[in-house]
Amino acid sequence: MRDALAGRDLLALMPTGGGKSLCFQLPALLKPGVTLVVSPLIALMQDQVRQLRDNGIAASFVNSSLPAAEGAQRLAQLLRGEYQLFYLAPERLLLPEFLTATLPRIAAGPGLNAFVVDEAHCVSEWGHDFRPDYRQLSSLRRRHPTIPMFCFTATATPRVRTDIIAQLELRDPAIHLTSFNRPNLHYEVRPKTKRSYAELAALARAGGAGIVYCLSRRRVEELAAQLQGDGVRAAPYHAGLAAELRRETQEAFIRDDLQVVIATVAFGMGINKPDVRWVVHYDLPKTLEGYSQESGRAGRDGDPAHCRLYFGAADIRTAEFLIQQKVDPETGEALEAEQRLGRQQLRQVRGYAESTECRRAVLLSYLGESFTGACGACDNCSAPKTLVDRSTEARQFLSCVARLAQRGERFGAAYVIDILRGARSERLLARGHDSLSVYGIGKQRSLADWRGLARSLAHQALVEETQDGFSVLCLNAESWRVLRGERPVTIARDAAEREPRAVPHPETADPAQGALYERLRELRKRLANEQGLPPYVIFHDATLREMALRRPLTLAQFADLPGVGQAKLARYGESFISALRQHPA
Repeated sequence: MRDALAGRDLLALMPTGGGKSLCFQLPALLKPGVTLVVSPLIALMQDQVRQLRDNGIAASFVNSSLPAAEGAQRLAQLLRGEYQLFYLAPERLLLPEFLTATLPRIAAGPGLNAFVVDEAHCVSEWGHDFRPDYRQLSSLRRRHPTIPMFCFTATATPRVRTDIIAQLELRDPAIHLTSFNRPNLHYEVRPKTKRSYAELAALARAGGAGIVYCLSRRRVEELAAQLQGDGVRAAPYHAGLAAELRRETQEAFIRDDLQVVIATVAFGMGINKPDVRWVVHYDLPKTLEGYSQESGRAGRDGDPAHCRLYFGAADIRTAEFLIQQKVDPETGEALEAEQRLGRQQLRQVRGYAESTECRRAVLLSYLGESFTGACGACDNCSAPKTLVDRSTEARQFLSCVARLAQRGERFGAAYVIDILRGARSERLLARGHDSLSVYGIGKQRSLADWRGLARSLAHQALVEETQDGFSVLCLNAESWRVLRGERPVTIARDAAEREPRAVPHPETADPAQGALYERLRELRKRLANEQGLPPYVIFHDATLREMALRRPLTLAQFADLPGVGQAKLARYGESFISALRQHPA
């Protein structure tokens, strides 16, 4: 925030719910002129503007959801200097008329104090949600070189970060990297079986708002219909539905009129709902970056939340088929670079799903952050498992990588395993790799064993893999410690299939407090409906729990609750105190 106030370019990576919006919204209020916020998510910009207005801040947006006349009116108000924050989609900002006429008039009139690029990972083709329009945002730097650019994202690998800086032409940006670790999230991978739907339905019936991600629109529709038939307040959400229907579904979910939304993995929902208690990926996500962001929509209020991924062999076949469809639309020829990157991303997702290491450590390692020890909040750390020593096999594997490097050659894990298992492939023999001292040294172990070891070495950062789609292996300092016998290597033996874990719900333990808490939730919902607001805008669940625990009976006591400011005290204090007085002690 200090760098933003100083007018410096910045790139900030913060997890979902980490306060990214505040980092540009507060500086916008303290500086003259208007802050233009570029966001690809219509629903998210609508929610943010609604919350800003509820707090008395002059903000608005223009996007395809508005009638042309209303959009023109808001732009006229923008030119008159009536807004401090103004949101718009990249395609609207990049219209020639806006770039060459409207934007200069804003700069000459009310003034521009900053450009904000939200979801900045969209600028990079190495990111999980590349959007070509984002690449053209660099024209803002050339047209308005003195206006700072603030870039925010909840997920980006080191390579994507570098690409963001280069593509948007950031000048000596301040880079802020907060931890991507979300301790309140519990991660779990379950095998996809005939019982999977029953498990999902049980999860929904246990309560709490949830999101289910699927790979296809057909699956979205089928699951939504099944859940509805089982009495769950659920609805589908995908790009094939009418815009008005999507908007209504979004509003119903945010206002707690819907419990569950089933959505396609590829369609960005832009959910701005802090009390999502669980997120299920019923199909395999396309990338680990996408999974991090989608699962990160759970538990933004800091309360315990659950992230479950279902994984089966059919998912792999479907993903491979979709990768093969990446072809040139004119010639029909395979787009080899895109297919290669898609296969690497699939390997990374599969590695996460099949890993016996800490899920949190695997996910954070992919995002460039280290995590040591057991997190205690994933299936692999929570369920007992046996650790086995694989130091000898690890040295054999890393020794093979080292010997190839001595020849100036680098390959991926699959090729290294072929050498260790003594494969007689034409490619291997032609390169003379059957003469290496490690050739055939590991033939007594199965292919699955070696693949598991390779995944574990990568997840423990004992070997590195390039991120350019080729997935070749490189040794690092820790690799050499293993080779010198200075560091043992242990891996987890695959555990037997685990029973589903109960989803934690942050409710009050005392039944009397629980009844009062539900009564307060009902009051909050009624007030929200009367004002056309989502319930969380009035008070978060954590505030209601404190209310039920402390039972404040005066305005002074009520003001001491977390999440209660002067405006909310004046607006809602008496209503909630009245409910507290009426509830039996």
